[in-house]
Amino acid sequence: MNIPAIAFAAYSGTGKTTLIEKLVKALKAKGLRLAVLKHDGHRFEIDHAGKDSWRFAQAGADIVMLGSAERTAYVEQRGLPLERLLGMVRDVDLILVEGYKNGPLPQIGMARRETGKGFPADIDRFIALVTDLEVETDLPCFRPDEIEGIANFIMGRIMVKPANDFTHFDDTGRARMVDVGEKPASRRTAAAAGRVLIGRETFGLIRSGGMKKGDVLAAAQIAGVMGAKRTPDLIPLCHPVLMDGVDLSLWLDEERCSVEIQAVVSCDGRTGVEMEALTAVSTAALTVYDMCKAVQRDIVISDIRLLRKTGGVHGDFQREESV
Repeated sequence: MNIPAIAFAAYSGTGKTTLIEKLVKALKAKGLRLAVLKHDGHRFEIDHAGKDSWRFAQAGADIVMLGSAERTAYVEQRGLPLERLLGMVRDVDLILVEGYKNGPLPQIGMARRETGKGFPADIDRFIALVTDLEVETDLPCFRPDEIEGIANFIMGRIMVKPANDFTHFDDTGRARMVDVGEKPASRRTAAAAGRVLIGRETFGLIRSGGMKKGDVLAAAQIAGVMGAKRTPDLIPLCHPVLMDGVDLSLWLDEERCSVEIQAVVSCDGRTGVEMEALTAVSTAALTVYDMCKAVQRDIVISDIRLLRKTGGVHGDFQREESV
C-alpha cells in the first residue's frame, strides 16, 4: 500500500467520529487530499444528513468508505478485508481510518473520562494518545480539543507534502533551486516524446532530402542532444546534471504525416533527468520547424510528454495512455 494510513481506536461513544471530522477540516486546510474509511459493526445508512459518511463528506473528505461484516459502501453486498478496502483508494495523500482496532495500521488511541472506559488496547501499541485522562506515557499525548496539534503530528508522522506544495517555492512564495545535497546518488533514466505535424509536401521534401537547409532529421537530432546538455541554461531552476547518455531518435510517420521524436536520457545523480529528456524533444521539434518554415508556416508541434522515468525518492513512472 503506497498511501499512508492512520487509524483511530477507541470504545464507542468516545468521540472518534467527531475528532476525525475536525481533523479532516484541519488537514484539508493544509492542502492534503483525504480519504476516510470507517468500520461499523452494525448496518449503516449512507449519506443521510447527520450520518457519519455525510459528516465526513461535509467536512471535506475526498473519498468516504464504510465497511461492515455484511456489506461495503461503495456498495458491495459482502464484507471486504481492510487490505482490500485500502487498495481501492486512489489519488489521495492520506487515509484516516475509524475502527478496525485489530488492523495492521499505526493507530492513535482515544479515551474519554465521560465514557467510564479506558483505551481499547495496551497503550504501547499506539503511536499517540488523544485523551482527557491522566496517563503516564512517553507517547505524544493530546487533549481532544487539540485538533491543530494532532493534525501537525499526523503531518510529521507521514512526512507527506500537500498536493499544492511546490518544491521550487520557499515558504514566502519566492522561487528557489531545491537543495539536493543530502539526497543519495542513484541511477536515473527518463524517456520523453513529441511530434511535429507537417503537410504532405513538407513530408516529401524531408524524406527525399530536398530541403534547402539540408538534412532535417540529422540537424534536429544534433540539436536535441545539445538542448539536453543546455537544459539548466534554459530552465531557470534546473540543476546541472552530468548525463551518461542522450539517445535521440527521429522518424517519419506517413500515416500521421509527422516527424516523431523520442529521447532517452540517463545519469547517476541526485536529481532526475526528466527535464533533459523533455528539452531534447522540444529542441529537436523546434529545429524541424526552423528547417521547414520556409516551405510551410502552419507546422504544429504537439504531444510533448514524459513517457517514463526511473529512480529517485518518488519512484518510477510509466505513462499508461497512448497519444
